[in-house]
Amino acid sequence: MKKAELIESLAIKAGVGKKQVEDVLDALESLIIERMKASQDTTLTGFGTFSARVRSARMGVSPLEPTKRIQIPQVTVPKFKAGKTLKDALKK
Repeated sequence: MKKAELIESLAIKAGVGKKQVEDVLDALESLIIERMKASQDTTLTGFGTFSARVRSARMGVSPLEPTKRIQIPQVTVPKFKAGKTLKDALKK
């Protein structure tokens, strides 16, 4: 499902305009991103938790030269942990 399809489905389900849904969805996205940049978690109870985790630096193998080792730098990556309600809904 693409963002436009999500907006349309939410507008129908909530009985509000597409523009309102788009504004709320954009605000939610930016809020979650801001909190992740500040190393803060965002929890939607039952649905899941969005967080940022640091993947430490490590040695790897160059895909161009498999015999050559390369240094992979430390990086911050997004993480999502599903909540109980979401997990239970997918089990059924």
